[in-house]
Amino acid sequence: MSRTPSVVVAGLLASLVLAAPASAGFGPSEGTFVEGAAGLGDPFFPQAGNGGYNVHHYELGLDYDPKTDRLEGTTYIIARATQSLRSFHLDLRGFDISKLEVEGRAAEYTRAGQELTVTPKRGLHNRQYFVVRVDYAGVPEPVIDPDGSSEGWLHTDDGAFVVGEPQGSPGWFPANDNPRDKATYVSSITVPKGNVALGNGVLHGKRTSKGKTTWRWVQSDPMATYLATATNGDFVLDVSRTRAGLLIYNAVDPQQAEGTAEVLAKQPAMIRYFSDTFGRYPFDAAGAIVDDAPDVGYALESQTKPNYDRAPDESTVAHEIAHQWFGNSVSLTVWPDIWLNEGFAAFSEWLWDEHTGGPTTRETFQRIYDNTSPTSSIWTTAPRALPGPEELFASTAYTRGALTLAALQEKIGDRDFFRLLRRWYRENRDGNVTTEDFIALSERVTGEQLDEFFDVWLYRSGRPTGW
Repeated sequence: MSRTPSVVVAGLLASLVLAAPASAGFGPSEGTFVEGAAGLGDPFFPQAGNGGYNVHHYELGLDYDPKTDRLEGTTYIIARATQSLRSFHLDLRGFDISKLEVEGRAAEYTRAGQELTVTPKRGLHNRQYFVVRVDYAGVPEPVIDPDGSSEGWLHTDDGAFVVGEPQGSPGWFPANDNPRDKATYVSSITVPKGNVALGNGVLHGKRTSKGKTTWRWVQSDPMATYLATATNGDFVLDVSRTRAGLLIYNAVDPQQAEGTAEVLAKQPAMIRYFSDTFGRYPFDAAGAIVDDAPDVGYALESQTKPNYDRAPDESTVAHEIAHQWFGNSVSLTVWPDIWLNEGFAAFSEWLWDEHTGGPTTRETFQRIYDNTSPTSSIWTTAPRALPGPEELFASTAYTRGALTLAALQEKIGDRDFFRLLRRWYRENRDGNVTTEDFIALSERVTGEQLDEFFDVWLYRSGRPTGW
């Protein structure tokens, strides 16, 4: 595990400072030094994320012993102040901190729950780039979500299943844990020799020494913290390229190998189809991590390499690949808008089904619309009216979100509908969006006033009967 700044950190910081305008220098403060906000006010997770700065890059050095479940970490964060800061916050759950530095100087810090309050030796000027180093160690504690599911660094028989949606990433590294603050990543993950460690992006080598192997992964595209992964254990890793040259990394636990190869072999065709439908694939790598983690109970669209807790079926793979466009590249701004992730991915399952000879999206819509009880949660709760975070991953955002898109396709016609999907991706790639943004773009593309349509499908309870 690296204990000194890498060439990546030093070079990136130098390039950012050189690229900054003259007014962004390190001279006198603009205004009073303040404490950065301890949260960004998300309606479901108000303390998630922190104000006063934006992260540009994370460098994660991780050393994990699955026998003891002990994780040692060194995280470097390159950030830029958006206010003149006397102190700022990071999100981190658990662990003992042995060192915390800002700009190479020891910084004071206090802790209260997830909030790590950092006070540098010197104040940070507005628009100043700065580097934070945190050394920490301990046994990761699973994060329990409002719906009772577990996330974070989840210990398995041979390693860890590492997933973060919506609030699990601070369970294994210090972060500005809000999807609005995307950054690039370098992850160096050290595990026992013979085990495989998977990070986001492209593998930039591995080295073995003294019975341990360090796997180095580079994610050069912006990524929300909840999409970071470091899943590790006993995997067979297969590396290939699509006909277009895209790297595919498939890591499969031998206990889940049966039937997995056949469905994973369809990934290149799915990527081609969704690229033709939505626009060019967003990232420089793709693939899958198929673990034997039966206690987890779900798959997650970790950027470039979805995590599956068991051998997935074809629809699940199509769903998680579609998330690379919708959710990962085009990301929500607040968690109550999760239908923009899950509704789009569920609808993409229907598109893939139609593409491969199954029912059309219209037929799938009609089957669900006609055969779902009026008391079903997809009718009693609207996708943009979720009552709280415990409903974040209920069927409403998925199924009724997909039904909304299918109804919109029928209302505006195929030509405008697919123009809309392509523009939605093209105009918001690597960014963050809201439901209001989607409604506004829909009206620009079609030239129609669609408030009533979206009101009945996204905001009102009850089964829509006219739109």
